[in-house]
Amino acid sequence: MRKMVTLGLAALMAGAMVMGASAEEQVDLNVIAAQYGQNTAAWWADFVEEFNAANPGINLNVEVVSWNDIYTVVNTRIGNGQAPDILNIDVFADYVDDELLLPAQDYVSEETYGKMYESFLEQSNIDGTIWAIPDLASARAMYYNVDILEAAGVEVPTTWEELTAACEAIKAYDDSIYPWGIDMTTDEGQAAFAYYTWNNGGGFVDENGDWALNSEQNVEAIEYAIGLVNSGYTNSDPSNDTRYDLQDMFGAGQIAMVIAPNSLPTYVADGGYEVNYAVAPIPCNNGESVSAGVMDRFMCFNNDYSEEELAAVTTFFDYFYDDERYSEWVLMEGFLPATKAGGEAVAAADESMAAWVDIVGSSKFYPTAKTEWADVKQGVIDVEQQALLGEDVQTLLDNLQAEIAG
Repeated sequence: MRKMVTLGLAALMAGAMVMGASAEEQVDLNVIAAQYGQNTAAWWADFVEEFNAANPGINLNVEVVSWNDIYTVVNTRIGNGQAPDILNIDVFADYVDDELLLPAQDYVSEETYGKMYESFLEQSNIDGTIWAIPDLASARAMYYNVDILEAAGVEVPTTWEELTAACEAIKAYDDSIYPWGIDMTTDEGQAAFAYYTWNNGGGFVDENGDWALNSEQNVEAIEYAIGLVNSGYTNSDPSNDTRYDLQDMFGAGQIAMVIAPNSLPTYVADGGYEVNYAVAPIPCNNGESVSAGVMDRFMCFNNDYSEEELAAVTTFFDYFYDDERYSEWVLMEGFLPATKAGGEAVAAADESMAAWVDIVGSSKFYPTAKTEWADVKQGVIDVEQQALLGEDVQTLLDNLQAEIAG
């Protein structure tokens, strides 16, 4: 284990030692960041340029990686002994289990830590220690093309029975339109599992927090989703059509209904699309619609830092979570903020976002604090993709449950 410095010392070092370092004493700081949309890479490029100019004692490098590739890239680097200093991703518990991370309060200043919504911080709590800090969040809802539904003569579906009927009517109206969008890729397949199982009274865990992947409700939910695909009511290649593909299709009027994050309007506008859309709760099969909340994180790997290096990490987060800069980051891709000031800024800039802040606060979240989450995430995606090829859902989920809980 490395020699640790106190939070107060890290903050002092950020101001005294790192900022005054000569070019020969520069601290290299390597970050891997997830790509959220069309603007992410350019935003980070500007951030790096500004940060390095403001902090001559630090040489910041940010590598932006797509969600489809980031898990492979990160795990390969870790396996080769080249873990980044800072990682922006969703999973964290398996890294904690392998003793690869530092507790958040070892590298985040008191001022920056105090900006976070406590409910978001708690999503990274394992045994009383916060191991990561929230980057941003999103909530999911159903977007629908108003013109297509009106032309097909269907009401906005609220139940699975109504959804099936709506898909059938839209298909009859125009066979070139996909009535419903499904993403079962390595990018968002776990989200699809959540959308259907949570809205059928199931989910990843039971009321005691134990894995319940092969519950009756889950089997029924995934069979229903696969049935929509097999009936020709969805995009033709759910194993490869990512959320971005679906969002492009929706913007182009090729998909009538899709579950998507609150950032969809920004994505559609940035893509140059014009679509008459509206938002509704995700259709359910048990009388109560559940929204999916998704929160991504920053974490710091335990790379045997010197005091100067740890201070550089503190400086990075202080700079990133500056109220104005962080608000620009969140608004840039249309996500929800993880800080109180960010929430106020987002709501002031766009009144419609205020409602989304409330939605994400009442959403269900993935059980990411469980050490098996990374395996479960990949496992449910594998189940979906094998089910798309005709394998039996019950058998697949039974096998996954045995593997995870065994």
